[in-house]
Amino acid sequence: MIKFTPILLAILYGLVMYRFSAWRTAKQLDAQSTELADPKLKALMDRMAAALELPRIRVHIYEIDPVNGLAAPDGRIFITRGFYKKFRAGEVTDEEMASVIAHEMGHVALGHSRRRMIDFSGQNALRTALAMVLGRFIPGVGPWIAGILTSLLAARLSRSDEYEADAYAAALLTKAGIGVAPQISLFRKLDALTQQNGGTIPAWLLSHPKTDDRIAALEALESKWVTTD
Repeated sequence: MIKFTPILLAILYGLVMYRFSAWRTAKQLDAQSTELADPKLKALMDRMAAALELPRIRVHIYEIDPVNGLAAPDGRIFITRGFYKKFRAGEVTDEEMASVIAHEMGHVALGHSRRRMIDFSGQNALRTALAMVLGRFIPGVGPWIAGILTSLLAARLSRSDEYEADAYAAALLTKAGIGVAPQISLFRKLDALTQQNGGTIPAWLLSHPKTDDRIAALEALESKWVTTD
């Protein structure tokens, strides 16, 4: 029983962290967000809602400066104030912003937003358990190895989710008559748009595939759909 105590403690820690992280994220978003009310974006959101046979799509503005979009564990969709400012300044088009919203809708529809919170807590639990176990056999180096292993796992999970959400958004945008081009053009702007990000974003939102790889995947999808038609 004593041998399994570190693992049991790690599992308990993971459960507590999940509850706390979900509560803290919801409180932070409630306190720092307002519903998006922009006529140009609403017109595109209505087209996407019609494509999904939904009455409407609700999006909120999260009052932080970094350029990002996110899907909360409770299913709400947000774009940051920093991203919206880029749109208002003309650096991002309305269709490119719609592609961000479609991407975050993909995370919600595919269950990524809730699973990511669980993954984040589970990764903390796994890191703690591994650090305890490896620390006994490799003092000093064990916790470092545990950190590397769990970080690699987190990156792999995140990259998979991003590709899936990209594909969902591409299908939705195509069905709504917007097309895949805004996704691709936005990806080509991302490095410049996010170069001077400030503030903080939850760690489970940061890992993304390489931009060129995401563009290539979208182009392959678009080519496949055109060939099929």
